[in-house]
Amino acid sequence: MSTQHPQLNESAEQQHQPDASVEPFVIALDGPAAAGKSSVGRGTAERLGFRYFDTGLLYRALTWLALKLGADLDDADRLAEIVDELNLDIDPAGRVFREGVDITEQLQQPAVDAAVSVVSAHPGVREAMRPAQRALIRPPGLVMAGRDIGTIIVPEAPLKIWLNASAEERARRRATQTGEPYEQVLEGMRRRDRLDASRETAPMARAADAITIETDAVAADDVIAQIVSLAKRRGAVQVADRA
Repeated sequence: MSTQHPQLNESAEQQHQPDASVEPFVIALDGPAAAGKSSVGRGTAERLGFRYFDTGLLYRALTWLALKLGADLDDADRLAEIVDELNLDIDPAGRVFREGVDITEQLQQPAVDAAVSVVSAHPGVREAMRPAQRALIRPPGLVMAGRDIGTIIVPEAPLKIWLNASAEERARRRATQTGEPYEQVLEGMRRRDRLDASRETAPMARAADAITIETDAVAADDVIAQIVSLAKRRGAVQVADRA
């Protein structure tokens, strides 16, 4: 699939439409960094036969490329230009490729962590990203993870989940993932939470009708089962269950 802001190309498997007559069922999965959105979102999508995409990867990819190009992260106009240069490929599992190279792991680098909130706070950048995010909504359904999915990107989503965990638990998870010192990660996590929640445009916020799920000391499989059950009660149909 190609869009102008930025270009996102999907594999043949993603482009296949199981039933174009089916209204896409969207699960908006919001919450702070390292709350478990990626593992839970991907697992939920697999269970239902839906696509999965973490919109935060778009902002991370933009931040990564801006840093690579030496761009001024306060220059919103330049960042908007770089949005058009991303030309990303997204595989069915939600991994990100650029020019044939898998850059998914690079998007989790500490430098990207430290800068992504600044980049994503620019109104022009978020506006440029919105069409690409909306274009991902296709039958049979999509689990879309981010921080403003239920409030800004897909406010009409039939199921909105606010996935949460304490800053301490989230810092522990991220430190295990990156190998950074825990205290350093915790400080950065709290700083990023403040930035994400206080930005003027599309701040990180729980939708009024979202269901909150706390993930501290809860197995990902249990969270996935809960969301799948909620989705089915609201009309989602597993691909395997379709006639």
